[in-house]
Amino acid sequence: GDHRDLHSFPTRRSSDLTEKYCQLGCSRSGIDKPIEIGQIQRFVTDFEASLDMKVWEFGKSNNKLVSIIGSGPSGLTAAIELKKLGYDVNIYEKDNKPGGYLRYGIPEYRLPSSVLDKEIKRITDAGVKIITNTNVDEELFKKLKKESEALILSTGYSKGKVIDLFKDNKKAILAVDFLHKVKDKKGKINCPDNVVIIGGGDVAMDVAVTLKKLGVRNVTDVVYEEFSEFRASKKELELAQKENVTILDGYVPVESKRGNIVVFKHRFIDSMLKIKADLVILATGQVYDDKFSDVKFDNNEAISQNYHVKDNIFVAGDIAKGEKTVVYAVRKGKEVAAYVNSFLGGNK
Repeated sequence: GDHRDLHSFPTRRSSDLTEKYCQLGCSRSGIDKPIEIGQIQRFVTDFEASLDMKVWEFGKSNNKLVSIIGSGPSGLTAAIELKKLGYDVNIYEKDNKPGGYLRYGIPEYRLPSSVLDKEIKRITDAGVKIITNTNVDEELFKKLKKESEALILSTGYSKGKVIDLFKDNKKAILAVDFLHKVKDKKGKINCPDNVVIIGGGDVAMDVAVTLKKLGVRNVTDVVYEEFSEFRASKKELELAQKENVTILDGYVPVESKRGNIVVFKHRFIDSMLKIKADLVILATGQVYDDKFSDVKFDNNEAISQNYHVKDNIFVAGDIAKGEKTVVYAVRKGKEVAAYVNSFLGGNK
C-alpha cells in the first residue's frame, strides 16, 4: 500500500501495524533483519513537515458537494481525497474538536494533540469545512442526504460495550469514556489509588499506561485471554508491564459485590480471584451507537456493497466491512472516495 498514509495520521498503532503489515513482509525477513520501514516512514514524514512541503495537488472544482459525518481517520482521509478530485466537502463532527478516535481515543503520550492539529489544519487549509459540535440526528441526516451529491457515514464505534454484570454499577466506567475525558481535560483529572481494568486489547493497555502516567498507585488488568492468546500488541503489553501494571490473564468476571468488589474465575484452572477496587474500567470492546433508518446493520457492520448503502449514501471507517484499525480506516477512506467519485460520474 501507500506507506506514506501509514504516518499521515500518526497513531498509537502505526508502528505496530508497520511491523505487522510491512516489515514481516519484507524480503529480508527470515534471512537477517527486515528493513526498518517504520523508521524510514517516520523520517520521511518528519522531513516533509520540517520543510512545510505541499504534497497535495487539487483538481478544478466541479461544484459537487459531498457531506461526511464523522471526522475520524476514515472521514478525514475521504475528505482530502475528494477535495483533491475537485469536490466541495463538509464534515460534521459531534465533539467540539475534530479527529474522532485519533483525538479522544489515543493517549497524549502516543499521539500529541499538537501533531493531530497540524495534520487537520492541512486538511482545512485545503478547503475542507469541518462543522463541530453538531450531533447528526435522523432529521439532519435526511437533510444532508437531500442537499449533498453524496453522503458518507463515518462515525466509527463510539460506544463501549457494557458487561451485564456492571450495568448498574456506579463504580464502573467505560474505557472509551475514560480516555475521552483524559484527553478532553488534558490529563487534569482525579483518579483513585486502586483501579481494576477488565479487557486485554490495545485499548486496555492504553488505559493502564495512562493511569500509571496519571500517578495511580495500583493498576490491575484482568484479562479473559491467557498470554499465549493475548489480543494486545507485544509492544503495548511490554509498555504496560514496564509501567508496573499488574496483569492477570485467563480470568472471567462472575460476580460484582457492593459495587467495588469483583469476583473472577479462571477459565481453565480451579482458581477464584476477588479484588476490591475504587474504580472498574471496562475495556471489553466497542459498538456502533448512532441509528439512521436508511442504514441497516449486520453483526455491527453496515450492510453495503463497495461502501455503498443505498441511494447516495456510503459508509466508511469501523462501521464498514473490514479490519477495525486506524491504518485500515485510512485505507477505507481512500477507497470510499474513489467509489463516490465513480458513482458521481468521475471527473465529468
